[in-house]
Amino acid sequence: MANKLKIKKGDLVQVIAGARQSRGGDRGKQGKVLAVYPERNRVLVEGVNRVIKHKKATQTQAGGTAGGRETHEAPIHVSNVALVDPKDNKPTRVGYREESVERDGRTKTIRVRFSRRTGEEI
Repeated sequence: MANKLKIKKGDLVQVIAGARQSRGGDRGKQGKVLAVYPERNRVLVEGVNRVIKHKKATQTQAGGTAGGRETHEAPIHVSNVALVDPKDNKPTRVGYREESVERDGRTKTIRVRFSRRTGEEI
């Protein structure tokens, strides 16, 4: 069964663990979440955890050869990233609260994500 993660695709997150940027790491970098893998508790973040894949040169249909080194982002554990608060651009924890919304004369209760840092809705 997949776990429920508080980080969604399209969120802006910041890396909060690992080696510092001065030592060649990714801590402190911010990026957009490209994909979420809840079954493995991992997220794919744009520009973070870049790895080099070596691709073998193969003959293509058009006659060219495509090969060499390609850099891709690799998934990072969800505990190593924190959502960025849209108000002050700093990492924050995520909370949920229920709010009553009136639509078409009916009152519905919906769950809303909010920043624990500022209390603002995300």
